[in-house]
Amino acid sequence: MGTETEKHVPRHVAIIMDGNGRWAARHGVERVEGHRKGALAVRQLVENLADTGIEYVTLYAFSTENWKRSKEEVDALMELLCEFIDANLSVMIEKGLRLLATGRIDGLPEKSRDRLKLAIEKTASNTRGTLILALNYGGRAEIVDAARKIASEAAAGTLRPDEIDETLFAKNLYLPEIPDPDLLIRTSGELRLSNFLLWELSYSEIYVTDTLWPDFDKAELEKAIVAYGTRNRRFGGRK
Repeated sequence: MGTETEKHVPRHVAIIMDGNGRWAARHGVERVEGHRKGALAVRQLVENLADTGIEYVTLYAFSTENWKRSKEEVDALMELLCEFIDANLSVMIEKGLRLLATGRIDGLPEKSRDRLKLAIEKTASNTRGTLILALNYGGRAEIVDAARKIASEAAAGTLRPDEIDETLFAKNLYLPEIPDPDLLIRTSGELRLSNFLLWELSYSEIYVTDTLWPDFDKAELEKAIVAYGTRNRRFGGRK
């Protein structure tokens, strides 16, 4: 990227990776093949992340609503998660990337959960970038879980209601140490948040592309970053 663009690279990018199924339909293959192709797009992102200047990328990999899909598709997605970790762990270590996860991780199948925790442990000391997988994740579920933790403290008498503010609430989210996304990218042209990072995306810039996720490559990411660089972020105020 040019130096002018680099001045405006977002620190944290969140991505709704939409379009795997439509890609499969267009190419006349099974849905699982669309998901496999989408996993290759993630692989390319992993390989290039450290060179983009982006510090954090959060990928919407599996939502709390995705359990409603067929058992065959859910099983395939869980197996693909294991395959992705096995295939990319050495790459993340080589590139200096840290892996984190957000969501109700305990609700994942044991095999997927164990692979994920091992990869998180093995990359914990890496500092060139952070890849966050949103798994069994829902924005409403995250807010509910934070409210439950705060309510428990209040019920135990360790927290007064008048101490509850936005700062305290944010500290009870899944990954309170991670900065809010500067940019949300949604592929495949859909214009909705789909229950993704509802608290954290309050002031994020939004970029929507008709490109299906399996076709989202480094050039497409650069287009999104260039578009972000033209935005005037006021956070409700004026400059």
